[in-house]
Parts: sequence; structure tokens; C-alpha cells
Amino acid sequence: MQTKHFFVFGEVQGVGFRFFTLQEAGKIGLNGTVRNRIDGSVEVIAQGSEVQLEAMAAWLKHGPKTSEVERVVELDYPTTTIFENFSIIR
Repeated sequence: MQTKHFFVFGEVQGVGFRFFTLQEAGKIGLNGTVRNRIDGSVEVIAQGSEVQLEAMAAWLKHGPKTSEVERVVELDYPTTTIFENFSIIR
């Protein structure tokens, strides 16, 4: 199991991005969190297999139809925390 940290930039707040990310994580089978950041980006912490994380990274690069993703920064996220589900942090 791996954990990745994603920062998604563009028109990604106020367009349902967190909700659609939650749905996509459920389809892929990932655990973790998604939240809006003060700078207008969205932060995603995702935990799963390499294949699952690659699927999430690919999805985040285009996001839902309501959004306009400009770029995605992907980082390794070293942690000993095991996420039990995927949730939206408000």
C-alpha cells in the first residue's frame, strides 16, 4: 500500500470537485481525504495500490466536467497512518 499527496490547481473549488473526487475514490477503491485549500486549490491524500493511485492521478488531471484543471502536483506521502475510508474534510 502506498500513499500519495496531490494538489490540484485551476477552477476546482465551487464546482463539486471534492464530491466527484469522493465518488471516484470509491469507484477505484482508495482511502484518504480531499479538502479545499485557502489558495483555491484542492488537496487529495490517497492511499491504495500503485495501480489505484495511477488511476486517481489520471482522473485528477481532468477532474469532473464542471472543473478546469490547470495542473496537478503529485508527491509521495510518507505516513504510518492507515486511512479507513475516503472522506471530505471541510
